[in-house]
Formats: sequence, structure tokens, C-alpha cells
Amino acid sequence: SPGPGVRGAPGRGTPEHCTMLTPGTAGRGGGGGVDMFTGTLGKALGGAAGGFVAGPKEAIEILVQRGRPTLFSNALPVSVACSASKAVEILMREPQRVAKLRDNVAYARQQIKQAGFDVLQSPTAICPIIVHDTAKAIAMSKRLLELGVFVIGFGFPVVPEGHARLRVQVSAAHEKSHIDGLVAALKKL
Repeated sequence: SPGPGVRGAPGRGTPEHCTMLTPGTAGRGGGGGVDMFTGTLGKALGGAAGGFVAGPKEAIEILVQRGRPTLFSNALPVSVACSASKAVEILMREPQRVAKLRDNVAYARQQIKQAGFDVLQSPTAICPIIVHDTAKAIAMSKRLLELGVFVIGFGFPVVPEGHARLRVQVSAAHEKSHIDGLVAALKKL
């Protein structure tokens, strides 16, 4: 889930957003709590790679011992784990970053739409701009890079045929001037 660092009031993820983080109930059948919590480390929590599963020790042990993805993969590099840990510390200490992220995402969506692009609504920090054709999405992303903006273009088979897109990922570190620069570059396409 891309929810950690993005969804929920202070960014505790999708379970918090859906009011499922009831203290003392998770893993105990207390009604409303979540037993397992998954998240990506490729977005708000460091932006590197990998993901995590959190839950009761016994359940995690079963996943480690029997889960095919863990049996046939390597552990995360220490640098990725440390970056994610530090990101969680910062998020807990500075919850205003989540508010800034949400403001940036709303501003980006508004500006991209006003520029005439079809941007999908999403509860995440990703602003997908639909361009329909895969070759067009790839060409647009290459041109944007030439203009100093890094945006990934992708299409089928990652998304259904005819739904190719530019994947704009907004961050709390962006300033409005960065978003304005993105929109100016999009207008040059």
C-alpha cells in the first residue's frame, strides 16, 4: 500500500484513514483493528525500494519461513532500511509534512487540469495524467526530461490498453514553483 506517510491524519496509512487503527485491538479480535499492515518503502518512506509487513510476531514468523517472496529474495539493503526508519521518525516528529504533501497534491492536480490535461483523482501523492497511447507517454516523458522534469511514462501491459499515462509523483519537498515548472513543461509538449 502507498498509504504510509500519505493517508490518515498524521500519515499512518490506509488503516488509519479508514479508522481501523483502534489502539489495543489489532491482532486481538477486538473489532475494527487490523491484524497485518503492509506498506511500500518506495514512496513516502524513503523512496528507495522494497516494502514491509507488520503484525503479530507469530504471523511474521510464518511469512518469513513459508512465504515464497521472502524465501527467494534478498533482504533489504541496510541503507534502505535505515532510510525508511529515519523517514518514520521524521514523520512522527513533523506531521505538518503530511499536510504540506496534501496541499502540494491538490495544487498540482488543479494546475495540471487547468492546463488542459486529464489528471485522474487519487487518494495518493501520484497524479496520473492520461495520454492514452503508450508510445506518446514514453515520448512525452523523454521530452519532459529534456526540459528538466523527471516523470515516468508508461502504458500497456502495466495499465490497460488505451490508458497510458504520465506518472507525476508529488512530494512534500516540492515547492509551488516546482509544480509550476512541471506545468510549464507540460504546456510545451
